[in-house]
Amino acid sequence: MRTETSLLFAIVVAVVSYALIITEKVHRTVAALGGASILLLFGRYFGLIPKEKFPSEIHFMAEAVDWNTIGLLFGMMVIVGILKETGVFEFLAIKAAKISNGDPWKIMLLFSIITAILSAFLDNVTTVLLIAPVTISITKSLKLKPVPFLIAEVITSNVGGASTLIGDPPNIIIGSGAGLSFNEFIINMGPPIVVALLITLVFLKFAFRKDLSQKPKNIEKILQINEWDEIKDYTLLKKSLSVLFLVIVLFFLHSQLHLEPATVAISGAVLLLLVSAKHIDNVLNQVEWSVLLFFVGLFIIVKGLDVAGLLDMGARAAVSITGGNLAIAMFVILFTSAIASSIVDNIPFTATMVPVVHSMSADPMIAAQITQVGSNPLWWALGLGACLGGNGTLIGASANVVVAGISEKMGYPISFKEFLKYGVPITFITVITSGVILYARTFII
Repeated sequence: MRTETSLLFAIVVAVVSYALIITEKVHRTVAALGGASILLLFGRYFGLIPKEKFPSEIHFMAEAVDWNTIGLLFGMMVIVGILKETGVFEFLAIKAAKISNGDPWKIMLLFSIITAILSAFLDNVTTVLLIAPVTISITKSLKLKPVPFLIAEVITSNVGGASTLIGDPPNIIIGSGAGLSFNEFIINMGPPIVVALLITLVFLKFAFRKDLSQKPKNIEKILQINEWDEIKDYTLLKKSLSVLFLVIVLFFLHSQLHLEPATVAISGAVLLLLVSAKHIDNVLNQVEWSVLLFFVGLFIIVKGLDVAGLLDMGARAAVSITGGNLAIAMFVILFTSAIASSIVDNIPFTATMVPVVHSMSADPMIAAQITQVGSNPLWWALGLGACLGGNGTLIGASANVVVAGISEKMGYPISFKEFLKYGVPITFITVITSGVILYARTFII
């Protein structure tokens, strides 16, 4: 039973947890698990976990956590962890540098495109974890400043990752929460993201024109590197790429086969473990357990807000603002998501918004218009806003924070202010553009 006490309790826990995540006073996983623990420990006392609905705290946790999201991330982390051992990512980076012949703009262009493509089919956090160290190594060899290239890769990873179900954590959450297929993401997110990527590449050339005018040094050193020497295990590479290809094909077909993405990813991971004969402990060390545990804690916190009734209240308020107009609701979600995701990491925001969009979509006036246009643009508005909005600030998306950490560790810190200078304008441009395309595809074409 919802009470003011349970509502206040859930809000306080969420606000404190999110504040710790934003300010990074403690590690975000600790903040999320801490908030979740407080909810589970005191939820029954404050009326948030009623006995008649949840016999135990474990039942509350089991219902709160989106296991499809956790399973999908885990499976892909295992596959990419094994693929990483082959050296294929280093191969791609060096190949791109050689193709560019040391030209700074061509290096940025090729690395950005590679990052965007990889982020579409792997998760963007994993992609930047692999690409960023290689980028720093190559730019150092050429005596170029790594930071502009790293910022470019962060931005394009968030843009490219927005195009598919598995490319960006917000999309994973949306796809699982809304029951959307891999194909639906490609069809609906692909067109606006392709345009957004092209605009982003033009923006990068203009924004970093001074840095790109530098003359590289030691180009002969790069040209002499045999990129094929970076491949450490050809047999493992063939096996890994074969399994990855099979997994991607099944992602495309999962709705027809009635298989959840998590089932596909975990099955692919198990298959690769079998054919690669890798020791399980070594492979599991490659899994980003802190990311998975962060999601677990986050889902529990969001469930608390949902049970307390805050999300329903927010949905009703949003519907009243839009007057029950689907187009207005779409833009409200798009811009709200973009702004919020620039301030708060887009993962917790998206997890919070999924139940809100469900409630909005169930409104009779909105539901009738969704039936009329044949699709629900609110989900795509949420995905576009959350993913593209993540480029707004250094803490807007997980990939941003990951690259900032790698860069700082290697002696090239990226300041909040410096990232803001490039993040805000590209976010504004891409969100506006994608909104126009989404509106045209939904209501005009």
